[in-house]
Amino acid sequence: MLWLTGCATTGTDTTVAGGASDGPAIPTNNKTPARPAHTPLIPNGPLQPIMAVNAFNGGGVASLSAPADLWDRIRRGFAMPDLQHELVQDREQWYATRPDYIQRMTERSSKYLFHIVEELERRGMPTELALLPYIESAFNPQAVSSAKAAGMWQFMPATGSYFDLKQNAFRDDRRDVLASTRAALDYLQKLYGMFGDWHLALAAYNWGEGSVGRAIAKNQKAGLGTGYTDLNMPAETRLYVPKLQAVKNIVANPDAFKTELPLIENHPYFQTVDITHDIDVALVASLSGIREDDFRALNPSYKRPVILAAGTPQILLPWDNAKVFQRNLEARREGQYASWTVWSVPTTMTVADAAQRTGMSEADLRSMNNIPPRMLIKAGSALMVPRSVTTREDVSSHLADNGQLAFAPEIVTRRTTVRARKGETVASVAKRYNLSASNVADWNDVKASAAFKLGQQIVVYLPVRAAVAAASTQVRSSNVRNVVQARGNNKQSTAKAPPSAPVKRGGTPSKVKKR
Repeated sequence: MLWLTGCATTGTDTTVAGGASDGPAIPTNNKTPARPAHTPLIPNGPLQPIMAVNAFNGGGVASLSAPADLWDRIRRGFAMPDLQHELVQDREQWYATRPDYIQRMTERSSKYLFHIVEELERRGMPTELALLPYIESAFNPQAVSSAKAAGMWQFMPATGSYFDLKQNAFRDDRRDVLASTRAALDYLQKLYGMFGDWHLALAAYNWGEGSVGRAIAKNQKAGLGTGYTDLNMPAETRLYVPKLQAVKNIVANPDAFKTELPLIENHPYFQTVDITHDIDVALVASLSGIREDDFRALNPSYKRPVILAAGTPQILLPWDNAKVFQRNLEARREGQYASWTVWSVPTTMTVADAAQRTGMSEADLRSMNNIPPRMLIKAGSALMVPRSVTTREDVSSHLADNGQLAFAPEIVTRRTTVRARKGETVASVAKRYNLSASNVADWNDVKASAAFKLGQQIVVYLPVRAAVAAASTQVRSSNVRNVVQARGNNKQSTAKAPPSAPVKRGGTPSKVKKR
């Protein structure tokens, strides 16, 4: 009886920071509020049945049964206020007239939704947010926007780095199911803490927290409202929350929109499995009994055909296949796990030189490492290369987490002939064209200490632009010499030739007048 009367008493009211009432309470200071004294009220006479057990919160009676499917579980966790706006009806109509798109999108999400809902519930966040990847990427973890945002949560490179999503030569954690979900929920919680309103937090997720903050400040200065619908926003952000609200409405009542949602069981789709060695993606798929495409759908962050254990010590496998993989891996006694390893390039070199050093064809090296044409590989770059049978060491954690590929434009040279200046030597020619003295000596079959005669032709290999410039200089110098020589010859011929005198009709030379 005491227990029942304790439940029947009312507690103190709590207020969400910022005046919002659409999410978990955010404390306004670091102090824990004092707990009020509690005195149980013991009624007189027999206990009466409580007719309205849900009157204290205005909601429905909490069900004691587990949700029939994941959609039901999501509906039970709806906690954001509904947005009433004409744009919501517009988006509802858009989705409702595209049942094939809804079907593809929801079926794709079935691999990831359970994990997202679990994380939201663990953090006490509204389950509407599990629907956000429908708006961001149609739940495609390989999606890349024109602005270079990637993954199903669409993180920009800089924002991904801020939330510790690694982006290197081997993986992009913006596409990783677990890492990107963790980062997205961290970011959304941060934004809700800033604005105290889930609609504004979502606007900031799309538009940027600085942009939303400035829009709020502008409205405050003008004496206008500061809610989501009050702010002046870009069209994309203006539609962002209405899109989410439309999807929420369809999930809440699919029959009203003549939509059928695919069954998604209220059960994990995948398990995490530890790996202790570098291992080929193809081998993991084979030992798991799944297609490689199915493995990559759960592990979309990997860019290469090998998983580096030091960088990603866990992989995701379908629930039933995880045990199959572990059993087959334990039974595997022979052969190596990884066919590939990472080579750190010691000096800047051509692709042809790197291919020769690693025993690969130039075409294979380019294909494996996505090396564009006419590029040099810069020193320190991390190249994926075949693993030697004798090599047993796995890639280090430093290289697995930080390995990058860097390129420099390949310099195309042309054989060029230049003329030696007065007192020119091998060293001075090398300095003039920024070349190696040994190369200049080799090209001209002379010693590195040799000197050239004035006007002697010297062979050098110069970058195309420099070669063209040198050839133009050579032509101009040659033209100048020809002009000077012509003028000298002209003077000599003029001095030898006697001046011609005008002749009168009678044939007698006339006197020349001085001017």
